[in-house]
Amino acid sequence: MTVELRRAKPADAEFLFDLIGRDDVRPFLGGAGDTLDDVRNDIDLSSRRPEEFGWFVAEVDGEPAGSAAYRVVSERNRIVEGRRLAVHPRFRGRQVGDEIARLFQRHVLGELGFHRLELQVYGFNERAIAHAERVGYVREGVKRKAYLKHDEWQDAVLFSMLQDELPEQ
Repeated sequence: MTVELRRAKPADAEFLFDLIGRDDVRPFLGGAGDTLDDVRNDIDLSSRRPEEFGWFVAEVDGEPAGSAAYRVVSERNRIVEGRRLAVHPRFRGRQVGDEIARLFQRHVLGELGFHRLELQVYGFNERAIAHAERVGYVREGVKRKAYLKHDEWQDAVLFSMLQDELPEQ
């Protein structure tokens, strides 16, 4: 099984919209595109302004399998926030999400040269918390009752990885 990560293209819009809109994905993502036009706009932004935003499609043996994205939160300090890591159900249970995360880390911290990659995971998302720790992110703390989700205030567990913590391949 070969997993590759590439920048999203306009032809990926429907796959990405369907992926992030799934009932088993959407409750765990913050601020994902609500409409197909939102997704198309984000793909366009990713290609026009990669220094600010990037959205990637993960492929397994050439077939779209998942996504990951980043947005710059501090240009001066070279800090990005990781977002929208999702795996299509056809590819779950084979550690595809772990491989997507590692490819994403190498791309953002290694190839793009950002200093710090941050994540915020809803406190109720135990699988994502375990995933973040498994792929090398460091838990930094909890942002208490930070986001209104499911009509309740939710904690966000904060994680990061620094460029010099990037594992060797």
